[in-house]
Amino acid sequence: MRRRNGARVREMLKRLSLRDFVIVTELEVEFEAGFSVLTGETGAGKSILVDALQLALGSRGDVGLLREGSARAEVSAEFEQLPAALRPWLEAAGFDAGDSLLLRRTLDAQGKSRAWVNGSPATVSQLREAAEHLVEIHGQHAWQRLTRAGDARALLDAQAGVDASRIAALHARWKDAGVALQRARDRGDEIERERERLAWQIHELDRLAPGVSEWDELNAEHSRLSHAQALIDGARSALDGLSQADGSAVEQTDRVLAALQPVLRYDAALAPIVEVLQGAQAQLADAAHSLHAYLDRDRADASRLSELDARLSAWHGLARRLRRPPAELPALLAQWKAELQSLESARDVSALEAALAKAEADYRHDAEQLSALRRGTAEVLARAVTQAMQGLGMGGGRFDVALLPQSEPQSFGLENVEFQVAGHAGATPRALAKVASGGELSRLALAIAVTTSRARPDANAAADSAGGVTLIFDEIDAGIGGTVGDVVGALMKQLGQSAQVLAVTHLAQVAACGDQHWVVRKTQVGGRAHSDLQRVNGEARVAEIARMLGGERLSGTAHAQALLQGAATPARPALPAKKRSRT
Repeated sequence: MRRRNGARVREMLKRLSLRDFVIVTELEVEFEAGFSVLTGETGAGKSILVDALQLALGSRGDVGLLREGSARAEVSAEFEQLPAALRPWLEAAGFDAGDSLLLRRTLDAQGKSRAWVNGSPATVSQLREAAEHLVEIHGQHAWQRLTRAGDARALLDAQAGVDASRIAALHARWKDAGVALQRARDRGDEIERERERLAWQIHELDRLAPGVSEWDELNAEHSRLSHAQALIDGARSALDGLSQADGSAVEQTDRVLAALQPVLRYDAALAPIVEVLQGAQAQLADAAHSLHAYLDRDRADASRLSELDARLSAWHGLARRLRRPPAELPALLAQWKAELQSLESARDVSALEAALAKAEADYRHDAEQLSALRRGTAEVLARAVTQAMQGLGMGGGRFDVALLPQSEPQSFGLENVEFQVAGHAGATPRALAKVASGGELSRLALAIAVTTSRARPDANAAADSAGGVTLIFDEIDAGIGGTVGDVVGALMKQLGQSAQVLAVTHLAQVAACGDQHWVVRKTQVGGRAHSDLQRVNGEARVAEIARMLGGERLSGTAHAQALLQGAATPARPALPAKKRSRT
């Protein structure tokens, strides 16, 4: 992690590699901390890098992304200084959780996609999960999401540090409790008939009282007793051959040992052989003892065999009536008892009414807390965006976050969210889509992007806790120019002091503020379009800024030099203060 002007700068996206992607044959870019800009003529492919990065982060793949004539496109993105929250996710998913992260993805001509995380195979959904911790992309049409209530609500909740899944789960539990109560009231007779049927079936099974492992044990014992005489005959024959008959194994072993032991003192090489024979002698004696004990037991217990026949017959008879395999009867009894308990609960109207009341109380308690968090965060966000608007050609304008009460409680809470704006002093804020022009919407999107990027919880983590997201602005300055462009460039440069920022831009004022400047150029190679990327400095950078400015060559060069000199020591724009994360 480097320092720039006393502030810690997080390096996140370190390297991006492309092969056979759109009109790029092969390209590898190494990014640095701070504010990087990408420029180039219209149609040169400035947004190709953003598209490639999005593919590596799990966006939808399409064969149109392959370079014409190629069999496979490949993209990889390497990140360093990973966010602390990402490491547990990597470990839980079985990926290597080192100091860096390599995401790789391929796409072939048949549309088949493959993905890897740190060299291990991964799913596209896992790439998307990782992306949530790594990159925040603001596109040139970002203003469109500002006009949708769901997106506005999600943005506000993110700033408040709210997990909306909890309120959704409480709402679902409340609704389920209501459905259960209504079912008990509407279908009471049906539930009672089903309960009686289950109770009778359970009574039949309880009479048998099948044990969990009893079926296997019964069959094993029955098989043993049914073959008792054969077992006795076999054991007797084995004992005779082992120790009882003439020439038995024990007798033969004793004779062999008697032949070796007198001559053992003449050659030590015989000692291991004698030891083996003595071990065999002991084992034969043990086996003979065990066979004696086996034969001493009463194997012809006719009364026990009769008991087993009756018990097995009872199992078979009930299994036939229930049309189930005998071995399944214990599990079936447990299942029916659970279903009976559920039906008992389903007809207990008083208990269901109490459950419904508790579910509603739990939902409303959390919903009111959520509403309070939203109100506080809405005020902070409105002030911060309003402040940012003043330098973006909307002086006197005001941004507001309206919380619209719902007629009925919803899965997202008691209110929806609408972004509103007043274009000039004294005007009443109204919904964005109704009062803002295209250019104003673009500037508002930029103001909100800058504000929320600084205020998001990841960006407020202590500098020593590794990492924060990389911020990417893909032509979000479209429709902006003049002095507003100067402010936009200064805002992004200042934002780059605490986060890695990449901006695809068409504004010379923004490009001049970059700490690093990359130029995308399209050429014709062998009759095919080819896109390349070069980092520019010195005269080459002046020339690119002058091209972006247009006009006469000499005046454009002078203007470009002035922009670069001014950007080296910019007047610091008033960025919105960071919001403290809520716990």
